[in-house]
Amino acid sequence: MAGVRPGDSCFLYFAYGSNLLRERVLLGNAAATFYSAARLQDFKLAFGNIQGRTSSRWHGGSATIVQSPGDEVWGVVWQMNKDSLSTLDEQESVAYGFYVPIEIIVHTEEGNKLICRCYQMKDPVFAPPSPQYKWVICMGAKQNNLPAEYQKKLEAIETNNYTGPLPVMEEIKAAMTQTKKMTN
Repeated sequence: MAGVRPGDSCFLYFAYGSNLLRERVLLGNAAATFYSAARLQDFKLAFGNIQGRTSSRWHGGSATIVQSPGDEVWGVVWQMNKDSLSTLDEQESVAYGFYVPIEIIVHTEEGNKLICRCYQMKDPVFAPPSPQYKWVICMGAKQNNLPAEYQKKLEAIETNNYTGPLPVMEEIKAAMTQTKKMTN
């Protein structure tokens, strides 16, 4: 069975890190819409820094995927307008060579195969994430009803115990408060 692709004006993006959380992905990509939860076979979730430099945005390791036969990474597939591609690439620091875009095939719970854009860190130096970054990932997994066993695996990730401020967290929390107001 060939993978599914959306029409010419859209693309599918597989998020496995902070962009699991709807409010986070919408910060820079307002037109992103939920498409499906899905799993990526033969990869594992890892955290790292580019050239050993801690992320100034998250103050810890950032999520990446690493090939690992028999493992799987769960995530969210977002349908995005092609005009969001540059914004997404910018968020993933593609121009700086931190992440590289790759094309992958993920599997939905219904058994469909989807061809998605995804990002993989280039030459990571493995390092634990900040507690705040882990929280965003765990909230996104919960929000999108990823499998309970996978959510437990995420909750068990050890952090670097960073306690300082993170401006991006203020943006995310403000967006979550706005979402809550709109749904009440």
